[in-house]
Amino acid sequence: MADTKPASAGKFDDVHHPAYSMGAAAEILGVTPSFLRGLGEAGLLTPHRSGGGHRRYSRHQLELAGRARELVDEGMTLAAACRVVRAEDQLDMARRRITQLEDAAAEAAAQPSGGDHAEPGVR
Repeated sequence: MADTKPASAGKFDDVHHPAYSMGAAAEILGVTPSFLRGLGEAGLLTPHRSGGGHRRYSRHQLELAGRARELVDEGMTLAAACRVVRAEDQLDMARRRITQLEDAAAEAAAQPSGGDHAEPGVR
């Protein structure tokens, strides 16, 4: 059966696709556009720029911004919140990579090695 999904369907699954305008991102997060600009100035977010120069945010960036907002709401400065969120994001990426490597190692260990088994009838 032929794949009937449009070519753009993969973008909906891509958490790094810059799908949200600044206004939409601010509304989703319940923040002001200036808060999002502040996250960019603090180095937490680097939004994609549209052809017209407008900021576009991905779902991943919205998750980071939402976490930063939580920390700011708890009393952290914006700069401190951005440092914490960056560290948490790096730790999450490292954990995912470790899991990938462990899975690959387990898969490799489960594969029979080429030299261990003789073909039937061969001595």
